[in-house]
Amino acid sequence: MQDELRRPGLNMAEIQVPIFVESRYRVSRKRIRNLVESLLNKHSLSGKVEVSIAIVGDRKMRELSKKYKGEDKTRNVLSFSQTEGEPTKTPSDVLFLGDVVISYPQVIREAAAEEVLVDEKIEQLVEHGIMNLLGISHE
Repeated sequence: MQDELRRPGLNMAEIQVPIFVESRYRVSRKRIRNLVESLLNKHSLSGKVEVSIAIVGDRKMRELSKKYKGEDKTRNVLSFSQTEGEPTKTPSDVLFLGDVVISYPQVIREAAAEEVLVDEKIEQLVEHGIMNLLGISHE
């Protein structure tokens, strides 16, 4: 299921956050949207910007990891930038930064091990993915 939100602000980016969640996973789309909007505005993006978020299972994450990273394993988060090289704008003049894909089963395992709420772990991984899309190193 995809969901979009566009919230214009004064001197801020108009941010679209399509969110895909496999039907059996429960996540707070509102928390994800608010976090993405906050991060992009904090980093001074302006104009129309889109970032998509997908919450998937381990099987799908393993497929993506194998196809794009050459590793036959699942992982907690993957980012797919659309702005490497020259920024790409769609015909509607929206800057599409890319996609952040998160494995929900990995989130559950890590949240339990770290003794944090599932929503908090999802937020950590969304932030990690957004920082990668913005070219901000986490190392």
